[in-house]
Amino acid sequence: MTSPISAELQALELCCAECRHCGLAEKRQQVVVGRGNPEARLMLIGEAPGAEEDARGLPFVGRSGQLLSGLIAEAGLDEEQDLYICNVIKCRPPGNRKPTAQEIDQCRPWLEQQMTLIKPPLVLLAGATALRALLGIRSGISQRRGQWHDQDQRSFMPVFHPSYLLRFRSREPGSPQDLTLQDLKEARRRLCRERPSLR
Repeated sequence: MTSPISAELQALELCCAECRHCGLAEKRQQVVVGRGNPEARLMLIGEAPGAEEDARGLPFVGRSGQLLSGLIAEAGLDEEQDLYICNVIKCRPPGNRKPTAQEIDQCRPWLEQQMTLIKPPLVLLAGATALRALLGIRSGISQRRGQWHDQDQRSFMPVFHPSYLLRFRSREPGSPQDLTLQDLKEARRRLCRERPSLR
């Protein structure tokens, strides 16, 4: 039986599919809205869909998404149950370029509706674009990652974007992949405090 939240998200997806608010709609294959548990208490927000995401209509399913999935599992989180995953914008920018400020602003209502429906108390911001879009912080991820920021009755933690992690094969202590794994483990600890049944 479909939950009320799932039904509302499906309606949102249909509205997103009709969206023509910016030029990205002209070249997209599919709108990429989100995946995961719509009742999750942890949301992960990235930047924008890439080529694989545009083809499949799901966020974080390309090479960087596969790396992210491995780190999520290693941190002890269930990607399908513990998280809802989406992006700041729902259509792929040409050549995987960064979305413009105007594109982010025009897509913001869709993200705000997702957050209103899902009501996540904990949010991971993957990459500088998500950090800037959600918290208005322009400093680099390296200075902010792993730290919780409370805003709008939610706790946000910036983490490295998985596409950045692809540049580094090392899992040595202090490497970007290791730091991201530690950040995800911290997110799980925080989630456990909110939901003791996870322990």
